Amino acid sequence: MTSHTPPPQERGRRRRATLLTAAVELLTQGGFAAVTHRAVAHRAHLPLAATTYYFTSRDQLLAEAFAQLVQTELTTLHTWITDHGLTALADQIATADRHRQLGLWELYVHAGRDPVLQQIARRWTDGCVHLIAQTLAHPPDHPRVRLLYTTVSALWLEQLVEQRPVHETRTLLTIAIENASPPT
Repeated sequence: MTSHTPPPQERGRRRRATLLTAAVELLTQGGFAAVTHRAVAHRAHLPLAATTYYFTSRDQLLAEAFAQLVQTELTTLHTWITDHGLTALADQIATADRHRQLGLWELYVHAGRDPVLQQIARRWTDGCVHLIAQTLAHPPDHPRVRLLYTTVSALWLEQLVEQRPVHETRTLLTIAIENASPPT
């Protein structure tokens, strides 16, 4: 093996990551139906056989793409909340990549019919609840935390689907945060 040829394990990890990235891109651009082995291979510029080698089924491919999307969104939310606070979340909701958000929420709803996706959806919910709990200095199981998360989710979905004015979302979110915050 020459110094320019990566070891087979590294090459395999890169190919798998490339396929997964392609699946996430397709999911965010075209939704659930856009993610097929053929489309993923084409997007990744890899042979069709690579998708079935690294992912035994479309369900596995979707689940891993959803898991990657959830992790990316949780990291983005954590950074946003840390840098700007909960109240500014309305701006994040309004300015986030709409296609990526539609893909995330589409799989979230689809998780109601798929137990594997349901576990990933729960990671999303638990991660968001944990971020809110941290910010409010409440334990994650505090009812105010869960209620605020539910409110944020509903506003987020409403903003995404109906594209309401950001000031409406910001006003409602501010009221919800005030009601969820510990008394001063």
